[in-house]
Amino acid sequence: MDPLTTKMSSRGQVVIPEPIRTQLGLEPGTEFVVVAKDDVLVFKQLAAPSWEQFESLIVEARRQARSVGLSPRHISQSIAKVRRSR
Repeated sequence: MDPLTTKMSSRGQVVIPEPIRTQLGLEPGTEFVVVAKDDVLVFKQLAAPSWEQFESLIVEARRQARSVGLSPRHISQSIAKVRRSR
Protein backbone atom coordinates (compact mmCIF):
# COMPACT_ATOMS: atom_id res chain seq x y z
CA MET A 1 0.00 0.00 0.00
CA ASP A 2 1.30 3.45 -0.91
CA PRO A 3 1.74 6.00 1.89
CA LEU A 4 -1.38 8.03 2.60
CA THR A 5 -1.67 11.51 4.09
CA THR A 6 -4.16 13.14 6.42
CA LYS A 7 -4.52 16.43 8.31
CA MET A 8 -5.30 17.33 11.87
CA SER A 9 -8.41 19.47 12.36
CA SER A 10 -8.53 22.61 14.49
CA ARG A 11 -10.02 20.40 17.23
CA GLY A 12 -7.05 18.01 17.13
CA GLN A 13 -8.90 15.27 15.28
CA VAL A 14 -7.12 13.11 12.71
CA VAL A 15 -8.90 11.10 10.04
CA ILE A 16 -7.52 7.63 9.40
CA PRO A 17 -7.72 7.13 5.63
CA GLU A 18 -10.43 4.73 4.47
CA PRO A 19 -8.09 2.11 2.94
CA ILE A 20 -6.33 1.75 6.29
CA ARG A 21 -9.63 1.61 8.23
CA THR A 22 -10.84 -1.10 5.86
CA GLN A 23 -7.58 -3.08 5.99
CA LEU A 24 -7.58 -3.07 9.81
CA GLY A 25 -11.34 -3.47 10.19
CA LEU A 26 -11.61 -0.28 12.26
CA GLU A 27 -15.11 0.78 13.26
CA PRO A 28 -16.39 4.03 14.80
CA GLY A 29 -15.63 4.02 18.51
CA THR A 30 -12.43 1.98 18.17
CA GLU A 31 -10.06 3.03 20.96
CA PHE A 32 -6.32 3.55 20.65
CA VAL A 33 -3.28 4.14 22.80
CA VAL A 34 -1.24 6.99 21.32
CA VAL A 35 2.52 7.11 21.85
CA ALA A 36 4.71 10.01 20.72
CA LYS A 37 8.48 9.98 20.31
CA ASP A 38 10.16 12.96 18.64
CA ASP A 39 8.12 13.52 15.46
CA VAL A 40 6.62 10.00 15.30
CA LEU A 41 3.10 9.09 16.47
CA VAL A 42 2.06 5.48 16.95
CA PHE A 43 -1.60 4.51 17.28
CA LYS A 44 -2.11 1.07 18.85
CA GLN A 45 -5.62 -0.31 18.70
CA LEU A 46 -6.96 -1.36 22.08
CA ALA A 47 -8.61 -4.74 22.06
CA ALA A 48 -9.56 -7.21 24.74
CA PRO A 49 -7.16 -10.14 24.83
CA SER A 50 -8.33 -13.44 23.42
CA TRP A 51 -9.05 -16.19 25.93
CA GLU A 52 -5.70 -17.78 25.05
CA GLN A 53 -3.85 -14.50 25.66
CA PHE A 54 -5.81 -13.92 28.88
CA GLU A 55 -4.94 -17.40 30.12
CA SER A 56 -1.24 -16.80 29.46
CA LEU A 57 -1.46 -13.46 31.34
CA ILE A 58 -3.03 -15.24 34.33
CA VAL A 59 -0.37 -17.94 34.28
CA GLU A 60 2.37 -15.28 34.23
CA ALA A 61 0.72 -13.24 37.03
CA ARG A 62 0.50 -16.36 39.19
CA ARG A 63 4.13 -17.22 38.45
CA GLN A 64 5.27 -13.73 39.46
CA ALA A 65 3.11 -13.78 42.60
CA ARG A 66 4.66 -17.10 43.67
CA SER A 67 8.16 -15.78 42.97
CA VAL A 68 7.65 -12.95 45.49
CA GLY A 69 5.89 -15.14 48.05
CA LEU A 70 2.28 -14.05 47.50
CA SER A 71 -0.46 -16.60 48.10
CA PRO A 72 -4.22 -16.57 47.54
CA ARG A 73 -4.53 -15.87 51.28
CA HIS A 74 -2.52 -12.64 50.86
CA ILE A 75 -4.84 -11.55 48.06
CA SER A 76 -7.96 -12.28 50.13
CA GLN A 77 -6.52 -10.35 53.09
CA SER A 78 -5.72 -7.36 50.87
CA ILE A 79 -9.23 -7.33 49.39
CA ALA A 80 -10.78 -7.54 52.87
CA LYS A 81 -8.59 -4.66 54.08
CA VAL A 82 -9.66 -2.42 51.19
CA ARG A 83 -13.32 -3.29 51.71
CA ARG A 84 -13.08 -2.42 55.42
CA SER A 85 -11.54 0.97 54.62
CA ARG A 86 -14.57 2.07 52.56
